[in-house]
Amino acid sequence: MTQKKKPYLKILTPPDDLREVKRKMRRLRREKARRILSTLVMIFLAACGTYLLLKTQTYGLARIASQYPSDVSDTSSYAQFANGIVRYNRDGVVFLNRENEEQWIQPAQIQNPVIKVKGDSFAVADNGGNSIMVFTEEGLKGEIETTLPIEKIAVSEQGIVSAILNNESSPKIISYDSTGNVLVEQQVSLSTTGYPVAMEMSGDGNMLAVSYLYTEGARIRSRVIFYNFGEAGQSKTDNIVSQDEYEDTVIADVFFMGNDCSVAVGDNSFVIYNGSDIPEKAEEIRVDQEIQSVFHSDRYIGFILLNREKSGYELRLYNRRGDIVINREIPGMYSHAKIQGDEVIMWEGSMCCIITDTGVTKFEGDISVDVLEFFRAPGLNRYYVMSVGELREIYLTK
Repeated sequence: MTQKKKPYLKILTPPDDLREVKRKMRRLRREKARRILSTLVMIFLAACGTYLLLKTQTYGLARIASQYPSDVSDTSSYAQFANGIVRYNRDGVVFLNRENEEQWIQPAQIQNPVIKVKGDSFAVADNGGNSIMVFTEEGLKGEIETTLPIEKIAVSEQGIVSAILNNESSPKIISYDSTGNVLVEQQVSLSTTGYPVAMEMSGDGNMLAVSYLYTEGARIRSRVIFYNFGEAGQSKTDNIVSQDEYEDTVIADVFFMGNDCSVAVGDNSFVIYNGSDIPEKAEEIRVDQEIQSVFHSDRYIGFILLNREKSGYELRLYNRRGDIVINREIPGMYSHAKIQGDEVIMWEGSMCCIITDTGVTKFEGDISVDVLEFFRAPGLNRYYVMSVGELREIYLTK
């Protein structure tokens, strides 16, 4: 049976005005998307412009934002630590907040105090004496009494301390926990190993790098040995997992850049090692100028070099691969230098110089006070300056 057509039923089609409305809505959505994209591009370009402006901006004045005086007028030494500053001298150790207020005091009798800071811990030792104190931000964590005079110390972030002890012809290297218990003791043989001249611990306390100096005939040689106190070194003789020898150079400094990179610095070169368990030599870089001082962060290795071709000095910054990041002439010799973030901060007396990792001299000038410690403060172009009896917060301006 065939179905009859019903003439009163029709297929409806959208009217022209409805189709026009849909077209307009699509056009509005596209225009809105373009406006949002344009706004995001403008914000990105503005942010990039601001960043580049700040990275390339130079300043000629340092003005005082805040001053925090104290009654101290002696010849104390200072070191940045955690959220404050450590003041140490022959009478003990004091931790100051960033308003120069004493948070705690640890009295002591220290003839020749030296400090080592690493992460959440620091240690103060009596160089040539027999006492080491280990601290955290909360105060004294432990005391160590050595049986032999202390020559050098190194500390880990957990407060493990290694010390080179003077024993005339047979020095010792002993590692202690923060309460003074002996963890590892190594007797050094001058005839077979050499004399230890530099030492550093990794942040996690598993690795100890030591540089030894010895002679072979009329030639000076250095030996760099890595000790691993973790699992990788348990099966090794004396926990030694890596060692290298270098002719005609004195390896006078060793340090870690994080737990997986370490550096040995000689008088005419430096060597980069990679590896957290068994360090392996990655690069050896010759330095064509006389090294005056070396400093580092986890990102960069910095040198102040004597410029042989013309008078003055130069600042040279390398990355962890050994590539030169910047190489800039500087007007004078700065005896203090540090790397904080993307900036190199140098000072000598009241003269200061700040150079970014892009090579821009951000500030160079006299800040009218002899600097004992200098480090960045929260905020744009702000810094803390510690001098005798006063902590200042300064800001850079044109």
